[in-house]
Amino acid sequence: MPVTAKDAPENKKKEVLQALREVREKLLAAAAALPSEKQEGVFLGVWGVKELLAHLAGWDYANREAAEAVLAERLPAFYVHYDKDWKTYNALLVAQYRREDLHEQVALARQSHQELVAHLEKISPGDFVKDTGVRFHGWRVTIERLLRAEISDEEKHYEQIGAYAALPLIP
Repeated sequence: MPVTAKDAPENKKKEVLQALREVREKLLAAAAALPSEKQEGVFLGVWGVKELLAHLAGWDYANREAAEAVLAERLPAFYVHYDKDWKTYNALLVAQYRREDLHEQVALARQSHQELVAHLEKISPGDFVKDTGVRFHGWRVTIERLLRAEISDEEKHYEQIGAYAALPLIP
């Protein structure tokens, strides 16, 4: 079966990186636009917006390391923390990357993401999509798949912030 232009590694990489940029920017804009009365509120389990953004910054750093591990044909280190919904690992990331000030938190989530994307830009398109044989519980672990999971997670979080923002304030 011939490879279509859409399936070419260059195009897959370009598509993923563009989607990463777009979803993060709209998510950060939604977070920054929350009224001050909602900036401290909890709307996602035990998380508010600062915890959510800390989680994203942490995953940016984790995915940067994961890309290098996959290229070296190793399972990314964060898999040792795997549990339901990554609850334990996410708690570690939030503890490490949470900031008190929302503007600082947004800036960190923007910076960590820019660093991740800059790092990913240096990876060849072939390596970006390559199956290096890394598996976790039978699942193929590639750089592309890790990042598509991040895109999906961030889309979901963007929707959650939007739903929270739309809720009326309770005096």
